[in-house]
Amino acid sequence: MASKIKETVTIQIPQGISASLSGSMVSVSGPKGKASKNLALRGLTIKIEGSTVTLTGPLREVMTANGHIKNMLQGCKDGYSQNMKIIFAHFPMSLEVKGKALTIKNFKGERKPRVANIVGDTKVEIKGQSIVVSGPSKDDVGQTVANMRIATKIVGMDSRIFQDGIYPVKE
Repeated sequence: MASKIKETVTIQIPQGISASLSGSMVSVSGPKGKASKNLALRGLTIKIEGSTVTLTGPLREVMTANGHIKNMLQGCKDGYSQNMKIIFAHFPMSLEVKGKALTIKNFKGERKPRVANIVGDTKVEIKGQSIVVSGPSKDDVGQTVANMRIATKIVGMDSRIFQDGIYPVKE
């Protein structure tokens, strides 16, 4: 049964960040970049007036849109980043960023390079054995990290022994 409870939530837009609405597409831009997301949720009404965003509709849709908009505001203000580490035992990997693709060469001694897509406005910086993935969109940074993990997934071998790959780390 659908929720009949209508909820209204107001979000304040911080200084130095601008937000715009085009249909159901919400775009936020700030010093760290620009993020946009289609928030076409059933029964949701979005209004941007001055420095406030007002969301009205069913509780579930309002809270979903609230989370997405807050993530976009924080990403455009501070940015998101994820640190990753390159781990190999026998065959040293070499990584190279070409446009919107990360090329992984010599993974497990393979001759054919593996490719991971870089999503959106995400930037990938390689510093020796560490990689920093950063950008204004939490979704794009997370998907880029996932693409790198999928590209270096080892199938058919014991992962406890063959630990080569690119792994997220907390620092």
